[in-house]
Amino acid sequence: MGASRRSLLLGAAGAGLALPYAARAQQYRPEYKLSVVGNRPIPFAEGAFQWAELVTQRSGGRINVKVYPGSQLVGGDQTRELVAMRQGVIDFSVFSTINIAPQVREVGLFQLPFLMPDHKAFDALIRGEVGRDIFGVMERREVVPLAWGENGFREISNSKHAIRTPADMRGLKIRFAAGAIFTDIYQALGANPVQMSFADLQPALSTGAVDGQENPINLFLAFRMDTLAQKHLTVWNYVNDPLIFCLSRTVWNSFNDADKQLVRECAEEAGRNQIALTRRGLGLDGGDDASIRELRTRGVEVTALTAAEKAAFAQATRPVYDKWAQTVGADLVRKAEAAIRAASA
Repeated sequence: MGASRRSLLLGAAGAGLALPYAARAQQYRPEYKLSVVGNRPIPFAEGAFQWAELVTQRSGGRINVKVYPGSQLVGGDQTRELVAMRQGVIDFSVFSTINIAPQVREVGLFQLPFLMPDHKAFDALIRGEVGRDIFGVMERREVVPLAWGENGFREISNSKHAIRTPADMRGLKIRFAAGAIFTDIYQALGANPVQMSFADLQPALSTGAVDGQENPINLFLAFRMDTLAQKHLTVWNYVNDPLIFCLSRTVWNSFNDADKQLVRECAEEAGRNQIALTRRGLGLDGGDDASIRELRTRGVEVTALTAAEKAAFAQATRPVYDKWAQTVGADLVRKAEAAIRAASA
C-alpha cells in the first residue's frame, strides 16, 4: 500500500474516532415538545409560545421547540403534565402551580385563600426566598425550573347573581381546575364545587352544568365567557396562580453549557413578558383599566370587593387556610407570611 493511501486511510480513521464525540455534543433532537394549557391569545399560552420561539430563533434552529397547546399531549388533562414530563412524553412546559399542586404539595402555598392581597405580595414570594425554595423542591422532581410567570389573580363569575358576601355563594355550582383545597374552600362558603378540565369548562357553562367558574380576567375575556351566561364577575383576588417555566432534567442535561444559558435567558424573558401581559388592563396602581371596561361593555356586572368585604371571605375560609398550611409546610407558610408583611410595610 502506498504512503498516500495509508495516510488517507489513517486520516479517515482519525476523523471517524473524532466524530462520535462531536456528534454527541451537538446531537439534539429534531423537535422538543412543549405542553401548555389553553392557546393563544391568553397570556398563559402566549408565554409558552414566546419561550419556544425565542429558543428556536436564538439557537438558529438547533433547539427546535414546538408548542402543543390545549394540553393535547396529555389528552387535555393539564393535571398530568408533570407526570408526563417525568415519563419523557413532554420536554418543556409552562406549568400552572394549581395543576401540579396535587403532586408538589409546596406549590399549594399559592392556593391558600386570601394569602396574597395584591401583586406586591405575589412578587415578594416568587422573587424572594420562597420562590427559590420552591424551585429547589421542583428540582427534586427531576425537572428544571427556569423562570416564573403569572396566570393572574383568579376572580369568580356566575350566571345567577352578584357575589358580595359569603352568603351569596350558597348553592352555586362552581367549576375549579384541580386540587382538593378548592373543594374545601367552596364548601366552606356554601357552594357546590365541581372539578373539571379547562377543555370541558366551556360546554359545561353553556349547558348550565355549572353556574360559575374562577379564572383570571384575561382568560374570561379571551374565551368570551360573557357569552356563556357568565354575567356577574366579582374581583376578590382570593388566589393567584404562578406559572413555572420548566423542562425535563434529561433534556436539560443533554444541552451544552452555552445552550443551557440560552434556554434559561429565553425562559426569563418570556416570563417577564407573560407577567406584563397578564396584568395589562386591570387598572393596577390607577393605570390602564381597559379589561375592566371591556367586561362592562360586554354587559358583565363587575363587583370589586372592598378590603372589609374580602376580610369576610377570608374569615369564612380561615379553617381551610389553617388545614392546608400544614400540608404545604408550616415553615414555608410562615416564611411566605413574613415576606408579605415586609412587602406591605
